[in-house]
Amino acid sequence: MMKKLFSSEQGAADESRRAFLRRSGQLALTGTALPFALNMAAIGEAAAFEASDYKALVCVYMAGGNDYANTVVTYDDPSYAKYYAIRSAGDIALSKASLAPTLLTPATPLPDGRQYALNPAMTGLAALFNSGKAAVQLNVGPLVVPLTRTQYASGGYPLPSKLMSHNDQASVWQSLAAEGANSGWGGRMGDLALAGNGNSNFTCISAAGNAVFVSGQTALQYQISTGGAVAVNAIKNNVYGSSAVKAAMATLITQPRAHLMENEYNKVTARSINLESMVTAGIGSTSSVTTAFPAGNALADQLKIVARLIAARNTLGSPKRQVFFVSIGGFDLHDNFKAQHPAMMAKLSEAMTAFYNATVELGVASQVTSFTASDFGRTLAVNGNGSDHGWGSHHIVVGGAVKGSAFYGSAPPVSVGNTTAPEDQWHIGQGRLLPSTSVDQYAATLASWFGVADGELNAVLPNLHNFGSEAGRPDYPRNMGFMNA
Repeated sequence: MMKKLFSSEQGAADESRRAFLRRSGQLALTGTALPFALNMAAIGEAAAFEASDYKALVCVYMAGGNDYANTVVTYDDPSYAKYYAIRSAGDIALSKASLAPTLLTPATPLPDGRQYALNPAMTGLAALFNSGKAAVQLNVGPLVVPLTRTQYASGGYPLPSKLMSHNDQASVWQSLAAEGANSGWGGRMGDLALAGNGNSNFTCISAAGNAVFVSGQTALQYQISTGGAVAVNAIKNNVYGSSAVKAAMATLITQPRAHLMENEYNKVTARSINLESMVTAGIGSTSSVTTAFPAGNALADQLKIVARLIAARNTLGSPKRQVFFVSIGGFDLHDNFKAQHPAMMAKLSEAMTAFYNATVELGVASQVTSFTASDFGRTLAVNGNGSDHGWGSHHIVVGGAVKGSAFYGSAPPVSVGNTTAPEDQWHIGQGRLLPSTSVDQYAATLASWFGVADGELNAVLPNLHNFGSEAGRPDYPRNMGFMNA
């Protein structure tokens, strides 16, 4: 009984079967027969994916596990005093005076007088929050089922695979499965959106190399560099100064082959060449984005090419729904935290702020939502002059459709969680947060805005059926409420 109740695989499989049967029935009415994989991709889902509007989600991934406590920093006097007492031991506590310019002023104050500020380097994102264009989701992380600290300690409840392991938790955040997963929740949303996109190849795009987040069951991730489409140099330029050799090379790598694997390889290569031509022409034919992006900032470079692709969408097949992935690394700061973390927060804030401004310039600010993610949070307790791997963390959502100037979820007490006192309920030791909001809930809120029908959410997010009123847990809602319709 316990296994059936908590089986994410069973719930997802049942929902997938129901979705497939619905689509198959629609196909039967047309008298059309297609292979299973094409059925899943080509039938379309809800009316939202057939609508004429445009929406895009942009995952901003902080690789290495970002430190929550020095990103969204507790500010009210009682909480700040506890924070300072814990973190000053490693000289990584931020001064309260430095936080005043980035104090977050929500439209509705938090209970119990709780207050937060962003890292002093995050002035741009603080301004977006205070102007209603950004929100903070408090204490979110991977969960299979809702958990209390007692349940976690009992060992009788399912947990995300290999907690606090970089590779596994990066995969869990992006795919909701352990390392080795072949699809992410961004890609699975792309699967549903394929049929509504004029050119399905531009549904799921990564500007940060291979990422499981934008890999679907049928949606292929398209990888792009910050300079534009990645070209096949052997056929872009003359080889050994010879156009004949260039032409011969083009034939060799694109012509049909008798061998199944060779033929598939050449098909992929030919597709890549065609898409490179389309992207190069598309971003070249549109007026460039004039919003200033900060120089020397790799994340900003990635977000700028995303903005250029959005600007060129009408010349790239007019996709109605797109999912993007960008990433910034270096957050595994067990030491040298004080020297490195502020600069990384500055890059994150400056890049995301510039990207939001670019969406305003393009007239799509309410149609594009960016959100942060990371392997895990970190310990509030210090490790010499850094922090160790944690679990839950605070994350930021930005866009014109965000119900901004607000915090969502529950504000955890400031503690290292080494006692059984009630205030330590949301800690499992050393200030590691036990998430009070799951990644599935966070993702479901974004997916619903994107256009995923409620009946399809369980197939995209395999643990979601364990949350919400339907699971008898209204205290863990399926939608966290931070997005406008």
